[in-house]
Amino acid sequence: MENTSFIEYLHIPKEILRVTIILVLAWLALVISRKLIRAFRNYMKSRVDSAEDARRIETLARIFRYIATVVISLVGGMLALSEIGISIAPILGAAGVVGIAVGFGAQSLIKDFFNGFFMLLENQIRQGDAVEVCGKIGVVEDITLRYVRLRDNEGNVHYVPNGQITTVTNKSRDYAFALIDIGVAYREDLDEVYTVIRETGTALRTDPDVGPKILDDVEIQGVQNWADSAVIIRCRIKTVALEQWAVRRVFLARLKTAFDRHGIEIPYPHVTLYAGQDKLGKAPPFPVALPKREV
Repeated sequence: MENTSFIEYLHIPKEILRVTIILVLAWLALVISRKLIRAFRNYMKSRVDSAEDARRIETLARIFRYIATVVISLVGGMLALSEIGISIAPILGAAGVVGIAVGFGAQSLIKDFFNGFFMLLENQIRQGDAVEVCGKIGVVEDITLRYVRLRDNEGNVHYVPNGQITTVTNKSRDYAFALIDIGVAYREDLDEVYTVIRETGTALRTDPDVGPKILDDVEIQGVQNWADSAVIIRCRIKTVALEQWAVRRVFLARLKTAFDRHGIEIPYPHVTLYAGQDKLGKAPPFPVALPKREV
């Protein structure tokens, strides 16, 4: 009886077995790479203190998973094709020619990839950041090598291609300022107004809910403008990143109550009516309807 291998006994072609082994190894490589990336992500997140660094590590881990999946899939696919007798050399050559042709027609796509890579490398933007890009403001829900996905305050989702991003305004780095313009009547004493603003800011820092979001006392920058009906006073409050809008709303509500308590007027826009002049340069009295007396 001739010696026969177990494979030949099962009538399994060697090519199919090799392809199966390659695909299984590629699948194992994908599983192992994802576990390694996850373990490295957890290790790095355990060594950072700030939430911003943790978001950056999470974003980079997602990009590494994507790159590992593409590379392992391509290598496994080419090896499997070579095992079933399909030469990959012509495929690579044709891919090179097609790649050049596609490159000219897909310059915007290539630009998206390069811009996305450098934005991640330079730590310009991370998942969870509040940013302004291409005139759109929102929180970054997802960032890939091709686009940035934002969700604005109304819940709208914007997909911004990385190649179109020339300037990134990140509103969530380290700290932020709640910028506030306050209008008071011209007749008000500015020193009294400044005192009320400082007292309101100090009381706000003692609030158990809002206080931890404030990093410093309110900073009064002074008179910003003489408006038509009010003196505009500008101040700002240093806050934890992404909390500047919540702090601003609470501060304005409390300042309105404090102004009412001290009798400080927050004026509405008003105009002075002028009846014009006669030929002698005198302004006639403006007619005013007097209430009728009861008989």
